[in-house]
Amino acid sequence: MKYKLVCFDVDGTLVDNIIFSWQLFHDYFKTDKEKREIVRTKFYNGEISYLDWANHDINMWVEKKAKKQDFIKALKESKVKLMEGALQTIKTLKKKGIKLAIISGSLDFILEYALPDYKEYFDDVFLSRIHFDKQGNITKVEATEFDMLKKADALKMIAKREKIPLEECVFIGDHHNDIKIAETAGFAIAFDCKDEGLRKVADIVIDKKDLRETLRYII
Repeated sequence: MKYKLVCFDVDGTLVDNIIFSWQLFHDYFKTDKEKREIVRTKFYNGEISYLDWANHDINMWVEKKAKKQDFIKALKESKVKLMEGALQTIKTLKKKGIKLAIISGSLDFILEYALPDYKEYFDDVFLSRIHFDKQGNITKVEATEFDMLKKADALKMIAKREKIPLEECVFIGDHHNDIKIAETAGFAIAFDCKDEGLRKVADIVIDKKDLRETLRYII
């Protein structure tokens, strides 16, 4: 087997009808666009960390008194679902003994919603986690730092621990925050790609929205 580790992005890759989960919830809760833009710019200018940015945005949802059921309602209304062929792809790779990882800036409950038993399939999961109390209020947030440029760091960490050379690692993603990790992985697939930069650095581009299309290149 040529490849021993396959890493997936979530929004727009494992999960369909969602480009950026954070954006979806900001739109749903009608948070202040100007405030969001100021903090986003600060991150891109290197003035604040990714964690600062994430925590700021989540606090905007807290201020709106957003409950877990509101987030679920937003996903339902947006018709968010598991990507076509995703489960078969994951199961096929797993059967072949390939290690599977999620490296994404998405939120854990989106995967719980689309694929409730996702933890059974993936050896490593890098996601932002939001904890809710019994009433559905946000109680705690663990924002992943492994988004944007740092997605590549998560890949390197797993590869080093598992003693898998980077050239035997695959990454599948769809947007500009996947560019760095796509350059780091031995083989990068731009799936249903929404960014020209990623198209340029990917080894292969798959425009058909069916994750099973990736299997011919991996196995």
